[in-house]
Amino acid sequence: MSKQNIYILGIESSCDDTAASVICNGQLLSNVVANQKIHEEYGGVVPELASRAHQQNIVPVVDQALKQANITKDQLHAIAFTKGPGLMGSLLVGTSFAKSLAFGLNIPLIDVNHMQAHILAHFIDEEGFDKPPFPFLGMTISGGHTQIVKVNHYFDMDVIGQTIDDAVGEAFDKSGKLLGLGYPAGPQIDKLAKLGNPEAFKFTKPRVDGLNFSFSGFKTAVLYFVQKQVKLNPDFIEENLNDICASIQYTIIGILTDKLKKAVTETGISHIAIGGGVSANSGIRQALKDGEVKHGWTTYVPKFEFTTDNAAMIAIVGYLKYLEGDFAKQNVMANSRLKI
Repeated sequence: MSKQNIYILGIESSCDDTAASVICNGQLLSNVVANQKIHEEYGGVVPELASRAHQQNIVPVVDQALKQANITKDQLHAIAFTKGPGLMGSLLVGTSFAKSLAFGLNIPLIDVNHMQAHILAHFIDEEGFDKPPFPFLGMTISGGHTQIVKVNHYFDMDVIGQTIDDAVGEAFDKSGKLLGLGYPAGPQIDKLAKLGNPEAFKFTKPRVDGLNFSFSGFKTAVLYFVQKQVKLNPDFIEENLNDICASIQYTIIGILTDKLKKAVTETGISHIAIGGGVSANSGIRQALKDGEVKHGWTTYVPKFEFTTDNAAMIAIVGYLKYLEGDFAKQNVMANSRLKI
């Protein structure tokens, strides 16, 4: 007897990317993302502009996802959407659309935790990418989050460490802004760091108890360092940009890997999976791979398209929840501060 094809539409609208994806039995059929370039002018995401852009983008993005998957909306078995966390206005657009579409098609509605989805993106069937075995440690690193999560099963997760102030992505972006780089600065720092000496300048690592992180003190240290050097030499940034970027990235990677080492020691779990926008950083990916030799880890690094906000990760969680019959009611509400 042939296996039934289960088609899940995933919708992601937590921040400034409108995304839709179709997954069939765990395999990706389409993954469409509409970026909002307008925020670059403001050096950060403007919530009101983001929600308006989502309203303009969501219908064409979903339509494109269905077309690329070569199916019609009537073949869908369920609609999965991001419930939170994220920007409230942005979440409301995706939530309202998903609820309406599921109601109109008379199919189940599935709410998804955005942070869980970053971790569970590893379970999309992709050739050449292994899936981590349970239990494993998930590290979610993005513009808004920095967490270490003990993943016992798909929907059994414990946050064992997190930032007490700023997220790692914010540390990259704010440091880049001080150096005159555009938004988002993280990818630019990563690119320039490859050309510089990571030990040219020393930045102290914040001391935080347990497995928690702090990046506000690091940002302040970068600020004071740049101000002091520019006072002595107005061309300091321009003359040393590659080395500054390499030193900033080296320090941030050190902060992350120090905590991971501690987490592996404390839990006895040596399988590590990363997710979130900052997991696209080549230096972090390399450091994790190096850790396999140095510390005996096994690392799982997602495909680039599954690192930044995308709907494929929402659709795979939708598929896993569909198999368990875990559906949402029509009165489900977006939650901007949703926790794992």
